[in-house]
Amino acid sequence: MTILVTGATGNIGGQVIQHLVNRGADVRALVRDPSKADFPAGVAVVKGDFLDVDSLRTAFDGVSTLFLLNAVVSDEFTQALIALNVARAAGIERIVYLSVIHSDIYVNVPHFAGKFGVERMIEQMGMHATILRPAYFIQNDLMVKEAITGYGVYPMPIGNNGLAMIDVRDIAEIAALELLRREQAAHALPITRINLVGPDTLTGTAIAAIWSDVLARQINYGGGDTAAFERNLKQFMPPWMAYDMRMMGERFLTEGMLPEAGDVERLTALLDRPLRSYRNFASASA
Repeated sequence: MTILVTGATGNIGGQVIQHLVNRGADVRALVRDPSKADFPAGVAVVKGDFLDVDSLRTAFDGVSTLFLLNAVVSDEFTQALIALNVARAAGIERIVYLSVIHSDIYVNVPHFAGKFGVERMIEQMGMHATILRPAYFIQNDLMVKEAITGYGVYPMPIGNNGLAMIDVRDIAEIAALELLRREQAAHALPITRINLVGPDTLTGTAIAAIWSDVLARQINYGGGDTAAFERNLKQFMPPWMAYDMRMMGERFLTEGMLPEAGDVERLTALLDRPLRSYRNFASASA
């Protein structure tokens, strides 16, 4: 019985692999460049690409449970659909898919809409899957640390409705636990969705206040201008992606990214410990 992890060299995928290995699972990692793979002993490395169907057929052969993580790229939706079709043909009945919270609400945000389409495929094709729906990754704010520490401004367009930010370490551990739950079940389990949220729902002003406490100087929230946000992002990412992120930011401002009743309690029970907080992240980063 083998668990295949895609997105294996990324931050979440690598941590998922470590958790699985720590719990004695038989793990296979799908990577584009095996020379860059650095995994714990015993992890089988297979070269493959989501758009190379034959490589996926080889990678999926003999796999019992699949962790499907698709990066935010221009052809993310196509990659995910190909992977699920190949997995189905290979007889893989146990899947954990990393989607995004509110994928059915943020319908004009390209990567949200794509992930919702994948969720619909999973449903319509009768696949047995856990759909993990994480909120905003706390570690996304590492890319604006210089603005915070150097200019005294928290620039992310978080708004006043609040985001239930989650630490990527918690995402990875929950993903590993779900993979093991499905892998070890006597029969393929029915579809389920889990919102992945942090312990606090934070506004832009609240996050700026946390940084002010941590750094012991005034940090102001300045993230309401999504046009400026897009312009800044275009300095280090493709224009289509910067626009995608702008659309997401605009939905942050109008809807927020809120947990449902019982989400925090469910995750706390699943992990058997408290969820990691934004304040802990900020303190460690500072």
